[in-house]
Amino acid sequence: MLAEFLYQFTDTFFGFNVFRYITVKSALAAVTALLFSMIVGPKIIALLKKNQIGEEIRIEGPATHQQKKGTPTMGGLIIIISILIGVLLWADPYNIYVSLILLATLVMGLVGFFDDYLKTVKKMKKGLVSRYKLIGQIFLGLVIGCIIYFHPIFSGFHSNTSVPFFKNLEIDFGFLYIFFIVFIVTGTSNAVNLTDGLDGLATGLSAIAFLAFAVMSYITGHVEFSNYLNIIYLPGSEELTVFCMAVVGAAVGFLWYNTYPAQVFMGDTGSLALGSALGTVAVLLKKELLLAIIGAVFISEVLSVIIQTTYFKYTRKKYGEGRRIFKMAPLHHHFELQGWHESKVVVRFWIIGILLALLSLTTFKTQ
Repeated sequence: MLAEFLYQFTDTFFGFNVFRYITVKSALAAVTALLFSMIVGPKIIALLKKNQIGEEIRIEGPATHQQKKGTPTMGGLIIIISILIGVLLWADPYNIYVSLILLATLVMGLVGFFDDYLKTVKKMKKGLVSRYKLIGQIFLGLVIGCIIYFHPIFSGFHSNTSVPFFKNLEIDFGFLYIFFIVFIVTGTSNAVNLTDGLDGLATGLSAIAFLAFAVMSYITGHVEFSNYLNIIYLPGSEELTVFCMAVVGAAVGFLWYNTYPAQVFMGDTGSLALGSALGTVAVLLKKELLLAIIGAVFISEVLSVIIQTTYFKYTRKKYGEGRRIFKMAPLHHHFELQGWHESKVVVRFWIIGILLALLSLTTFKTQ
């Protein structure tokens, strides 16, 4: 918004011409979100402490985590507010891609906030009932899916998705694309939420994933680059670069307080919002299948829970006693119980995330 305003005065001061460049706006969004999260972070943390909004640690979790009990949670507010400031100042708020990604972030951020509120303030152990979270995720997915499928701006590619590693290969889901979007948004939102179990883990992985998508959105919205790399050209999608970089800045700023030992947790407020935004940006850029590479760590966390639960139920039914494949699920707890320090698990998962992000970017040149 500020960028659009200043650009109007280019005739008065030629320097304002820089605000037409996505690279400049993206850098400013990242720096703005980073500084805001670092400066405002302590005030929000102090407010959470004052109101005794602390994390409740599961008894069945690793014993070392019990010392984290009472650590301020709901810190996702720092991330969300920082993203909003960065995006509203430097992106085009009337761009449909920006509108949809902000909708996804705010809706699931609100659902997560309500869940955290019930757990920390109302002392309801399970917080928001799982099926109500699922209803919110499905509803959001349906809204985004219907807009993409029926809005004229997406005409011609409203039900397509790109297939990585193959030149000019796309899958047209037809009307089923709406439900495919529901699956992506819901699944990614839950995946990031499950990954948020160690200090800085989900925050760092999210920053890495959004940095990769920032590159993709810039290329996808650039007619020459997209044509050269044989990917779908989506006019206007370049504004998603500003959003993605705002997320990177907000996440890195939040890591200042969220790395081990964490001064604050993002809670469901942050994890559901980031997960929803990650799934939505993949949908908007037609990179849903590539998300399986970029977000492979998130997916592995979900799969570990599914495998553990399924195997436990199967063996309990067959042998009368439930057995486990992993020492504990999600996957990060398995490595903790194997003797890895929490920081080692986090950094190694980050390294894997970086490698996967680089791998995803190499698919452009192989297409």
